Amino acid sequence: MTHSIHDVGRRPASIRIGVLSFGLVLALACLGLNPQAAFSAEKEKGQQISRVIAKEMTAAQKALQANQWADAIKNLEAAETKSGLTAFDQKTIHYFKGFANIKLNNLKVAQAELEKALATGAASAEEKGQYTRTLFGIAASTNQFQKTIDYGKEMSDAGSATPNDLAIIAQSYFQLKDCKSAGAWVDKAVSGSRKAGEAPKENLFLFKLQCASDASDNAAMIPVLIDLIRLNNKSTYWNTLLRIERQDERDDHNTLMLYRVMYDTNAMTVGSDYIEMSQLLGDAALPAEAQAVLEKAMSGGLIADNQKERTNRLLTSFKNRAEADKKGLAALDAEAAKNPAGELDVKLGEVYFGTGDYQAAVTAVNRGIGKGLVKHLDEAFVYLGRAQVALKNTADAKKAFNGLKNVPNSSPRVLKLWDLYGDTLR
Repeated sequence: MTHSIHDVGRRPASIRIGVLSFGLVLALACLGLNPQAAFSAEKEKGQQISRVIAKEMTAAQKALQANQWADAIKNLEAAETKSGLTAFDQKTIHYFKGFANIKLNNLKVAQAELEKALATGAASAEEKGQYTRTLFGIAASTNQFQKTIDYGKEMSDAGSATPNDLAIIAQSYFQLKDCKSAGAWVDKAVSGSRKAGEAPKENLFLFKLQCASDASDNAAMIPVLIDLIRLNNKSTYWNTLLRIERQDERDDHNTLMLYRVMYDTNAMTVGSDYIEMSQLLGDAALPAEAQAVLEKAMSGGLIADNQKERTNRLLTSFKNRAEADKKGLAALDAEAAKNPAGELDVKLGEVYFGTGDYQAAVTAVNRGIGKGLVKHLDEAFVYLGRAQVALKNTADAKKAFNGLKNVPNSSPRVLKLWDLYGDTLR
């Protein structure tokens, strides 16, 4: 079975959302282009426009100052026809024409002019950096993916690429369906963001997730989903992760543990999952919790019409059993307190949890863990953690879930998921 980034068994849609608006990329890239400042700086360095084009360049400069872009281009084109132009003349003409065409939104023309300015060899190192960044912005905003990559790599090699630039390179590789290169640049962008003290952008991980999904590579999807959950803890990512993890699980005990994670992360969206979870809870002698699970599914409108009769029968059965358990709680509590083994205390805590008495659940489970001789110590720590979450005791909940690491022979899959859940608690 293959899994989409949205739900198991459905083909994912292509990701088309840009990491950053390419229009904004271009705007930021053009901030460094300032013909007037460049003109003044060149004079200070003793670099001068040839006298043969002084008239045209002066007129072009005045037009640029007045935001008369078409007039500026007309004068620059006139200067370009003169003979005896130096490389510095040509660079300046192309640079000014590029700037004016950007202002007129003639991006392809501006791109050609800036490329010609670079080709003259007369640009300073600082100017080369500015031109390259602007060309990168133009290429990105006009979906020239390979050119975006080429200019982006130049910036990366020069050490001037920002984490967002690296993200755009990754996206460009993704658009070219080069998933291997996209993944490598995603890693660079994520690393760059974290070094800068910034949270990585969600889309970066979506590129890798989509590639893995398209390749039906569930093993590759899992670590990306974990990264996404750590980033924003969305229930949709929990849903996909848990469905992948659940499909290979054959042990009912571990399956129920996975359902508990799915339930607690609000990642359970299908009525049949609620029904199966409630049945497993019923088999584990936890009818009150099974009742709560079914009632949530029904109130959320998740039970299909052809499932309602069966669900109502199950719910009635669980209600009757839960009522009987509640009547026997005092006797069970007394029996558990006298028993030297902790198994009854933990079971008592699980029953209290199902009834919504979370403080009593914490007391009973802690007592059972302290005594030892608990058959399913992993469940003891999970219910202790879940009860502390319900009581909003986050630090104690994290401590409880962390206790799973010391449970011998526990499922690595179950341990990994509850550990992840604990890490997301705030």
